[in-house]
Amino acid sequence: MPTLIDFDEFDEMFETFEHTAWRLETRRAYRSDEETETYQRFMQGRDAGYDLGDPWCTSRREQTALGKRFERVRTVDSPPTPGQLYLLDGARRNAAVGEDIRNLWRSDAERLRLPAEDFWLFDSRVATLLHFDDADRLTGVELITDPVKVVRYCRIRDAAWHYAVATLDFQANLPSAARSGDRPDGHRQVP
Repeated sequence: MPTLIDFDEFDEMFETFEHTAWRLETRRAYRSDEETETYQRFMQGRDAGYDLGDPWCTSRREQTALGKRFERVRTVDSPPTPGQLYLLDGARRNAAVGEDIRNLWRSDAERLRLPAEDFWLFDSRVATLLHFDDADRLTGVELITDPVKVVRYCRIRDAAWHYAVATLDFQANLPSAARSGDRPDGHRQVP
C-alpha cells in the first residue's frame, strides 16, 4: 500500500535534504503553472515577469548557498506543448536561483525506456512519486523509501541526466527542431 504524505511534509523535504534534490518532469502541462499570472503573460507573448524575490526563489537560493544541488530533467515533445515552452522560458528563473535544468526529447526518453512518471529523488535515498489527475493537477505525493525502489529511481536519474541537454543549448537549437521535428545539434545520440 502506498505511503502518501501531505503537501506540507513534501514542502519540508526541500529544506531538510542534505545534498541533492533531483526531478524528472514528464507531463505535457501542469495546471499549477497554467493558473499563474506568469503563465498568462507568457501565453500573451509578453515577458512572464518572474519574481526572483518570491518565497520559492528565496528558499532555492538559501539552499544552494549551503552547497545543496537542485537538478531536473524535463521531457519535451516535438514540437513542444505550450506548457513545455513556458517551462523552457521559466528555466532562466530556475537557473538564477541555482537549479541545473536539462531537457530530453520525449522520443529519446521513450527509447531509453524512461517511465512517464514525475518524481523527486532526495539524496539518492528517498523518492517522491507525484500523482496527477486528468486535468494535470497534482493530487498526491507518494513517499518511497524501499531501497530497491529508490535504486530504480537512481538508475532512471542516471540515464536521463546522461542524455539530457543543458537548457541553454536545448533552447538555442529549438526553433529549427520545433519547425522540422529534427533533433537539435549537440544532442547525444540515444542507443
